Amino acid sequence: MSGPRLIVGPFNRVEGDLEVSLDVADGHVRAAFVNSPMYRGFERMLDGKAPSDALTLTPRICGICSISQSAAAARALAAAQGLSPTPQGARMAALIHAVENAADHLTHFHLFFMPDFTRPAYAARRWHTRTMDRFAAMAGSAQRTAVEARAELMHILGLMAGKWPHTLAIQPGGVTRTPTMRDKLRIQTTLRAFRRYLETTLYGGALEDFCALPDTPGLMRWTGGDVGLLLEIAADLDLAAMGRGAGRYLSFGAYPLDEGYGFARGLWDQGPKRLDTALIREDLSHAWMLGEAAHPAQGATFPDQDMRETAYSWCKAPRLAGVPMETGALARQVVDGHPLALDLARQGGVLARVAARLLELARTQILMEHLADTITPEAQFMSHGKPALNGEGEGLVEAARGALGHWIRIEGGRIANYQIIAPTTWNFSPRDAAGVPGPLEAALVGAVVEPDEDTPLAVQHIVRSFDPCMVCTVH
Repeated sequence: MSGPRLIVGPFNRVEGDLEVSLDVADGHVRAAFVNSPMYRGFERMLDGKAPSDALTLTPRICGICSISQSAAAARALAAAQGLSPTPQGARMAALIHAVENAADHLTHFHLFFMPDFTRPAYAARRWHTRTMDRFAAMAGSAQRTAVEARAELMHILGLMAGKWPHTLAIQPGGVTRTPTMRDKLRIQTTLRAFRRYLETTLYGGALEDFCALPDTPGLMRWTGGDVGLLLEIAADLDLAAMGRGAGRYLSFGAYPLDEGYGFARGLWDQGPKRLDTALIREDLSHAWMLGEAAHPAQGATFPDQDMRETAYSWCKAPRLAGVPMETGALARQVVDGHPLALDLARQGGVLARVAARLLELARTQILMEHLADTITPEAQFMSHGKPALNGEGEGLVEAARGALGHWIRIEGGRIANYQIIAPTTWNFSPRDAAGVPGPLEAALVGAVVEPDEDTPLAVQHIVRSFDPCMVCTVH
């Protein structure tokens, strides 16, 4: 039996400009249509500006992942200039970026994802009272300690990035501040304190032990900390089977260093594949945008002010070799070849995405410690070059939510074109010209909708497992 279309949204907590239309039949989602209902136009703002203005403007796309935008803009400008950051400059930029991503993962778990399990609909569950104590909005004890730990961790950004958000510390040739030995010791001390919080409160065990978990059964036997509570909830509600994706994963490679990436670059589609970014196209068939499908280096951002009826979102539909790709922590850890992530991806649902974030947070802490230990204060942290009068550049990084790309073309010392594909643009894209849904739209198919639900719980869990940031989606 088919029912009327159900419109769900806005989704609160992180940033609410998201609307999901659901076709429901026999108590399940039959089709989903994801709308990013706000156009911002940062790409148009950059037209005609000095190339260096990208370092100032693009971080203001988002106050959550502004360092990711800084890093992508810096790499795009470096490519256009033919400039490479110094090895130590790249390491410090990676550490600054990793701090933001780690803080983002912590925030997602405590403030965006777990509070949904405090809802009255779950009051009869054996874990509900404990979840209320830990994660109730404005009152949960886990949230208070997480916010405190996050604030302490981000002192590293105050020290090395000057401020957060919207730092100018990351530049095409490296970073603007050379750390002293005292700075190195302060960073190491801060990271030791953050590890203590993670091991005593969030994981309830050693990070290395969590990272050594080989598969999903091993994960589900983990009982420590708030992670143990999540896994109890996941087993009870079968979050593993909820919101399964197509199993195609994309990573641009996280934390580029002189010796390689902190987390690998590549694709996963029934096995590891080489990434060729020349195969990216942005489809506009269901977006309120004018123009033809194109690679972002040749793309344009012209809003369709008439908002034609065949479209339903301001979000473009990026595709790689013609197919949608899921991106995020699960994608990064799968592409990096971690055994637990590979096993989680066999189901690829809500549990897989959230558990992969926890896996990545633990691995990122270990990586940050390594980066801090290898800081060499007497080294050079910035290389210098002349601004490009003409040139093109591609800046690819990994934000907490996934693959972020900036593409710039410079003509006569001015920006002639600037295009951005954000992680949520990949994950929350509308259908393409072939009618193929984006990753979230596909994952929502089959979600349970109870008769009295106007905002179905299953839909909320699936949406939050992707961790949307809609302002980044539409730039």
